[in-house]
Amino acid sequence: MAKVPASVVAATGLVGGYGVARWTKKRPLGGVALAAAGAVAARQWQQEAGGKVAAGLTGLYVAGFAGSHPLAKKVGAWPAVSAVAGGVAAASWAATRCGGKKSCGA
Repeated sequence: MAKVPASVVAATGLVGGYGVARWTKKRPLGGVALAAAGAVAARQWQQEAGGKVAAGLTGLYVAGFAGSHPLAKKVGAWPAVSAVAGGVAAASWAATRCGGKKSCGA
């Protein structure tokens, strides 16, 4: 069975956490979904690229969640969540695509 990439897990956690909170009207339930996906992604980041990269990407995941709130006031909730999810996914992919090496040729 193929493993779901950490970039997809992280983006799904951000979008899914917001979706669960919005549709159930229970923000803590959305937080559980967000945290669960973040934990899975962080574990994968650590396995694929090491502790420093995992810590940085986990920080970015949390910052994306926090940053989506003020951004939503300017562009709307779904566009804000989509933007931060895409940014976290792109950073995750870039940081882990070569196993944490600075260059894929290294």
